[in-house]
Amino acid sequence: MKKVVVFGATGNTGLCCTQAALKLEYEVTAFVRDPARLPEELSSQVTAKTGDVLDSKTVDEAVQGQDAVVILLGTRNDLSPTTVMSEGTKNIVAAMKKHGVKRVSACLSAFNFREKSAVPERFYPLLEDHERMLEVLKASNLEWVAVLPPHITDDEKAGDVIIEHGISPGPRVSKHDLGHFMVSCLSSDENLYKLCGICNKPQS
Repeated sequence: MKKVVVFGATGNTGLCCTQAALKLEYEVTAFVRDPARLPEELSSQVTAKTGDVLDSKTVDEAVQGQDAVVILLGTRNDLSPTTVMSEGTKNIVAAMKKHGVKRVSACLSAFNFREKSAVPERFYPLLEDHERMLEVLKASNLEWVAVLPPHITDDEKAGDVIIEHGISPGPRVSKHDLGHFMVSCLSSDENLYKLCGICNKPQS
């Protein structure tokens, strides 16, 4: 069984990603700040690693022995300037290189597809940290996939998604479908070194 560590495993998409990884028969390490936020049905199936992505020691411990990594870092609804996501990504990439882990999928923002002038100004600080995350991935020499979702909904898994490279193909995607795609990228080469836009197909 392959092993994956999910950074940000207790966020909405992180929980879906963790569930998807288990269904795809990965042995999952959930990297969390608060293990109490893991639902009981998941906590019994995963290894919880408590830590902060800014703490390189705990990141290193979580990455060691893994076959792949999923990065789902966020700031919840805080739009103030931050370097947490990009600095955390630096720590994750450094640990991957140290331990010979090659494959990583990372969730950014669909705003990265746009010219900055087309992004609402209140999102600039968040966008800038996502841009720094992307630069870390591009410079890493790892097998990376950057997934740039639009609005993430709580809709149940639809299963039908559109994937485009370099553009955002639609306005929304289910957190369940996004989580599944983040994991499926780990075993497929077709999206390597790509900026992947994703959305659910419109219901007929």
